[in-house]
Amino acid sequence: MLVRFPCGNARLKEDKTVAEPLDIPSILSHVSVGSNDLERALAFYDAVLATVGAQRKHEVPGFAVAYGKLFPEFWVQTPFDEKTASVGNGVHFAFIAMTREAVHAFHEAALAAGGKDEGAPGPRPQYGDDYYGCFVRDLDGNKIEASLLQVMD
Repeated sequence: MLVRFPCGNARLKEDKTVAEPLDIPSILSHVSVGSNDLERALAFYDAVLATVGAQRKHEVPGFAVAYGKLFPEFWVQTPFDEKTASVGNGVHFAFIAMTREAVHAFHEAALAAGGKDEGAPGPRPQYGDDYYGCFVRDLDGNKIEASLLQVMD
């Protein structure tokens, strides 16, 4: 059963029904990336997304798996149109890391799982004075990032 969130981001009860809206500043329901080898991609994302506290939240066997903390936010799937998955130029997905150590763990896990380095962990002053992150390509060439969540006063 696919869980829908008509009120936006919502907290789930044990029985997976919507309990209350969350007070988080998100405008996205979910995002997805395509893969040409789903099982291989899932092994990659299981290892990488665990470093930022995400886990499998929903599965459609043989088609897709969704990851998140409270609800399915990031989907990895075979293309719905059954054509070859391809990457978008200028597209990337950034995951929130709560510490610099988590940014490093994300990068290390991605490389260990076969990902390609697109920018080692470190400051990115071109994005802001306090920006700290890393970039990698997954096994299908999708660009992903972990960036440190900076809490502003």
